[in-house]
Amino acid sequence: MTTGKRAACVAAFAVMLLSGAVANAQVLDEAAPPGSNYDKAEFRLWTPPASTAPFKAVLILVPGSNGDGRPAVDDPVWQEFAKRLNLAIVACRFTDKPHDPSFIEEYVNVSQGSGQALINALASFAAKAGRPEIATAPLLLWGMSAGGQFNYEFVAWKPERVAAFVVNKGGIYYSALVPAAARRVPGMLFVGGKDLEFRTNTIVGLFAVNRRAGALWALAEEPGAAHVVGRSRDVALVFYEDVLAMKSVTATPGFLGDLKTKTFQPMPAAGAPNYPTAWLPTERVARAWRAMVADQPFDQ
Repeated sequence: MTTGKRAACVAAFAVMLLSGAVANAQVLDEAAPPGSNYDKAEFRLWTPPASTAPFKAVLILVPGSNGDGRPAVDDPVWQEFAKRLNLAIVACRFTDKPHDPSFIEEYVNVSQGSGQALINALASFAAKAGRPEIATAPLLLWGMSAGGQFNYEFVAWKPERVAAFVVNKGGIYYSALVPAAARRVPGMLFVGGKDLEFRTNTIVGLFAVNRRAGALWALAEEPGAAHVVGRSRDVALVFYEDVLAMKSVTATPGFLGDLKTKTFQPMPAAGAPNYPTAWLPTERVARAWRAMVADQPFDQ
C-alpha cells in the first residue's frame, strides 16, 4: 500500500470513529441560524449501536436556562434507557438574545421559532442518519428548569408530536390553560419542597387549572429537593416506559393519586375528591410517584 493510500485509509477510519459508524452508532450535530426568539439553537443526535428496527420514539433532552445540553447524549443512564426501549436521543442547546429581564427565557416560548428549530433539526437528522422515522416519531420530552418550561410550551404548541413530557421546577411559562389535545398528553409536573416558592406556586397553578379540565397529568413533589433534578429522572424513566407501552392512553382509566394523603387507588368511576388529584397511567408509575411524594425508597 502506498503512503498516500495508507494516509487516506487512516483518515477514513478516523471519520468512521468520530461518527460512531464502526460501532453502528451515530452521533450527529445540527444547528439553526438565530431566530426571532432565540440566539443559538444547536442539537446533537445519538442513536444506539446495532439498532435496525424503526425507533419507537425520540427522547428530547433540554437543559436549564441557556445551558448546553448536548453532552447529555453521553450520559450512560440515558443511553441504556434508549438502547433498551429502542429510542433515538436528541439533546439541545438554546440561548436567548440579550434582553431584560434576563431571567425570563424567551426561547421557551416555542411557538415563536425555537420549537420549529427543533422540528427542523429532527428532519435534518432523519435525512443524515438515513432513519426517516426520526422526523415523525413521537417525542419524550425531558427537561430541568427552563428545559421543563420548553417542554410545557412545546406540548401546548404541538401536542400531536408528544408521547409524554415532564415539567421540572421551572418558573416562567407563557401558557396557562392549554388546548384539549395538549391536556390528553401524559405529563408529570415535578416540584421541589425546598425550591423557591414562586416556582412551586406557578407549577401547582398550571397543574390545577389543567387537571380540573381533565389533563392526564400528575403533580409530584419531592419534599427534600430544592432546584435540582433529585429523584425526578428516576420517576420519569418509569413514566416514559409505561406510557410508551400503552396502546391507548385515553382508553386507560389509570390510577388516582391523592396529593393530600399521598396514596393512590384505581381511578374511581365517580366520586373523586373535589380537590386536585394526580392522574397516573399504571400501578408501577403510581408506586414510584408515591415513593417520591412520601419521601420513601423506591420499590426494588
